[in-house]
Amino acid sequence: MSAYGNEGDERTFAALPAARGAAFARTWWGRAWLKALEDTALDGQQLKAGRRHARAGAVGAVSVRPGRITALVRDRDGTAHRADVLVRELSEEEWERLLDLAVDSAGHVAALLEREMPPHLVEDAAAAGLELLPGIGDLEPECGCEAWDHCAHTSALCYQVARLLDEDPFVLLLMRGRGERAVLDELQARGTRRAAAAATASDGSGPAADPAGTPGVPAAEAYAARDILPPLPAPPAVRAEPGEPPSLVTGTDPEPGVEPAALEFLAADAAARAHRLLGQLLGGAPAEGEGPGGGMERLTVAQDAARLAAASPAPWAVARLAAGSGRTRAELDLAARAWRFGGAAGLAVLEEEWAPDPATLASAAARLERAWEDGERPSLRRTGGARWTVAGTDAQLRLAPDGRWWPYRRTGTRWAPVGPPDHDPAAAFGVFTGEPGTA
Repeated sequence: MSAYGNEGDERTFAALPAARGAAFARTWWGRAWLKALEDTALDGQQLKAGRRHARAGAVGAVSVRPGRITALVRDRDGTAHRADVLVRELSEEEWERLLDLAVDSAGHVAALLEREMPPHLVEDAAAAGLELLPGIGDLEPECGCEAWDHCAHTSALCYQVARLLDEDPFVLLLMRGRGERAVLDELQARGTRRAAAAATASDGSGPAADPAGTPGVPAAEAYAARDILPPLPAPPAVRAEPGEPPSLVTGTDPEPGVEPAALEFLAADAAARAHRLLGQLLGGAPAEGEGPGGGMERLTVAQDAARLAAASPAPWAVARLAAGSGRTRAELDLAARAWRFGGAAGLAVLEEEWAPDPATLASAAARLERAWEDGERPSLRRTGGARWTVAGTDAQLRLAPDGRWWPYRRTGTRWAPVGPPDHDPAAAFGVFTGEPGTA
């Protein structure tokens, strides 16, 4: 056990309410936790029973400490069982390497402070031989019901912990051996030492001087040590709305081939995109409606036409966009609808059909089997590619290459998206059933 694994490094979380109709994990690290559970457990029925317990609110207060999570889980008859799940702690030497990796990047520290698990930290740690997220066999169950494998009680505990991890990745670090305060104190101390060393080197005896010869501290070091250095000035406030683009209406005729109305439309769009990007950089606001990652990826003509049409411009602009992207008006309306739900990724699900390999299909079938409680699963049949249609209805689920499920409904001869995607097929399907927690 780590030297940090003492009684002071324990957090207790109050029992969470029932989670009917909602996915247990929204974040990628929460889903990684559940994948470790599902890859470890040998009995799929016990996983389904555990998920029912967790959905019903049968998991009591959860205690998290280095190497172990604990909770009382009640059966339907009220019988309570103490459930424990053991997680391997990192050694002192492994913690030293992990903290060095974290302080190497100011972005890692900033993400942790925002209660996010930075994917590059996990990737860098894995490259250095440190598995931060659990893998197959890393979640070892112990339960008062004396089951030898994951039972309904330890499975329910793991599903509940996925919800805790969604809110606070420091829960994972505590399981791996160190609490939040210990991690942050050590990161600050390391950042302070590096900043001091850089400042010493910049007096002319070391390489840390700028091209003009003025001593300085590298920006990453200054950011990592921001708690001990004078505070940086606050970023400028982001205006509530983008600025007005210039008017191109003049008293003279435009040059042949130049359409002022079209240029004004594009200028207004460019101003709106720049405003969103500025809000993302300065205020943390997401760049909505862009590429799959929410950023400003390069788009094809067809993608950009769908993006522009999603803003519901004037009819003449929609007609131009349809013609320019080789679509009919009806096709462009569908493309714009898909874009509103998921950007370029949503558009790809509408317009492209991919053929999953046998392993992906088997995994998808297992996820569909586990997603609903007994007797609640709709009658789904695969109707080609990665599409499953409910027999005798106009409802369909489509699986995207990133593992998310998209709800579709047939109107006439066309299929149209009717809600946002979800990694939980039951949650995505909730748009058809009106379950709480779904769009």
